[in-house]
Order: sequence, then structure tokens, then C-alpha cells
Amino acid sequence: MAKYFLIAGEASGDKHAAALMAQIKQRDSQAQFVGLGGSHMATAECLLYQDIRHMAFMGFAAVLANAGQIRRNFRIAEEALLQEKPDVLILVDYPSFNLRMAAFCKKHLPKTKIIYYIPPKVWAWKKRRIHRIAQLCDEVLGIFPFEPDFYARYGYRCTYVGNPTAEQITQINRNIRNTRNTPMIAILPGSRESEIRHCLPKMLEAARRFADYRIVVCAAPGIDEAFYAPYLREGETLTRETYRAVQQAKAAIVNSGTATLETALLGTPQVAVYHLACSGIVRLIRPWVQPLLFSIPYFTLVNIISGKEVIRELLGDAFTTERVATELQRLLTDKAYTKEMLANYEHLSKRLGTQPAAATAADIITSKR
Repeated sequence: MAKYFLIAGEASGDKHAAALMAQIKQRDSQAQFVGLGGSHMATAECLLYQDIRHMAFMGFAAVLANAGQIRRNFRIAEEALLQEKPDVLILVDYPSFNLRMAAFCKKHLPKTKIIYYIPPKVWAWKKRRIHRIAQLCDEVLGIFPFEPDFYARYGYRCTYVGNPTAEQITQINRNIRNTRNTPMIAILPGSRESEIRHCLPKMLEAARRFADYRIVVCAAPGIDEAFYAPYLREGETLTRETYRAVQQAKAAIVNSGTATLETALLGTPQVAVYHLACSGIVRLIRPWVQPLLFSIPYFTLVNIISGKEVIRELLGDAFTTERVATELQRLLTDKAYTKEMLANYEHLSKRLGTQPAAATAADIITSKR
């Protein structure tokens, strides 16, 4: 009977970890799960030592304000590891915390296998982390097809197990009837209140210039509908059926993140936006800072995976109502432009493949215990 200790610090990681647990259980019926995570992991019968509600802090200000809680989380995780002595430690995304826990486990529990499922995006920034990841982990299981080649350039191994988003969208596309004749614009303003507060007003203002199109705002899990109410006008709809709304929309305005990849796989033309605090200063220092921190010229997953600009990225001070409206006009009227975008989506989908990520990862993990 093997014991698996999983650490996921955010909502998306919680879902991916739960899916992985289900696949491990199919291969190891006596498996025991403990760790740090959220409601999906708890439902999948993982004994939680800490909930992600006390872990998901993003941005310098939030981290600083919750420094005490973060220190407690480290202590909770360290004590739990020493108490449980798991056969396998599975790290899911959440890099700063998880890399420290990998080092702790390596030092104090040398017999425990360390698996990184959904490793840090070292190919995008902080690529120096690749050495630490490779030295600490017995297996690195990536979800982007270019990751094995990136690791190989440094003499390390990473296995592509498939992309869970692509896998999920494949099922969604089978179940949702495509009715893109609906004159509708979908708005995906982000998953955190701070993102929504900064992005939604400009996104809505741009979409409102197209009076013939209905506006549907996609609400994020965990954020109350009342939060959106002050931003919406009569006739503008809020929905939690994000995939259905995106697939039916003529075009989408998307806050950069996994949502851009989801929108592409659902086959909807889009423009990506992203708010940057002090964007004017960022623009001035970018020529000097970017080569030091960032390894790639693009910001969205769609463009990164494709290796070229497939969708327009409006970041920082480029994210204005006028520019969003201009790009939206093109998406709604320029058939040649959207046809090329959709063709690039097809290439993107083929590159991600149909490999089931959680099942493939579970095969590897259960063979290592």
C-alpha cells in the first residue's frame, strides 16, 4: 500500500491533482492520499493538512501581507511530511512553495520519490530554476509539448504526458452543440477579484461599441455574482457556463492565462489582454529587464505553444479600450483574419495531441513507488 503526498496551492492545481488521484487509484486501489490542497482533492479522499484558501496568494503585495500565514504553511507541510513519511511526493505547479518542499523532502526523507507534475514555466521566465528542479525531482512530467526539448538542452529529462486543458476541451467539444451564429461577445476577465477590477471595465467598454452583439461575462469559480453586478448594464449577462458561452460567441476578449488556451481549443477568435501595475514604468525598463527574466517573446499560451503571434496580445499600457475595440472589430468583420486564426488553432490542437495527461502521469508515478 503506497502513500502519496500531494501539494497544490491554487484552484487549478487542486483540480489537476484530484484528476491525477483518480487515475492513481485505478492503478493502485490501496493508495492513500494526504497533502495540501482544496475541495476537489478532499472529495477525492485526500486528507488535507491545509486548504488552498490559506495558500493562494498572488502578487508581491499579497505575499507580503500574508507572510505569517505562508511561514505557517511551510511549517505545516514540513511537519506533515515528517509525520506521514510518504512513498511519493507529488508537486503540482505552485513553484516557490513546492521547490522548497522538494528540497526539504530530499534532505529529510531521501527514500521518498519526488515527482513534479505541471512543473514551473522555466521556459518562460526564471529559467535558472531548471537546474534545481532537475536535481531535486526523480521525474518531471510536463504538460506542454516543447518542454522535453527545453529540458534536454540543459541535459535534463522531462516527459510530456499530455495537456489536461486540451483533454478537457476535447470532451466539452463533443458535448456542446456549436451555435456560433449567435451574435455574442464573450468576456473572460480573470479568476481573481483584483484582475477583474482592473480589466472588466475596459473590456466591457470596448464590447459595448458593438450594439448588435449581446455581451456575456464569464464568472470565475469562487467569486460571488454580486461582485460583478456594479459593472454590468441592463441586457448584459453573467454566466458560469464559460465553455458554452465561449464556444457560442463570435469573438472573445480574454484576460491572459489558461483561458486563452481554452478559448483557442474551443475555436473562438479572441484578443488577449493583461493589466500591469505601473505599466508605463514597465514599458520603459522592459528592454533591460526582459532579457534577464524572460526567455520568450510572447505572453499568452496560445502564442508560446505556436511559436508565433496567433492572437493579439494587449498588455500593460497597450491594453486600452480603443485598442481592444479595434481588434474586436477585426475579429468580427475580417473573415480572412479569423480564418487564419482558426487554422492556427487547429495546428495548436494537433501539437498538444490527445494523450490523457492524468492517466499517463499516473502510469509513470505508480511505476516509481
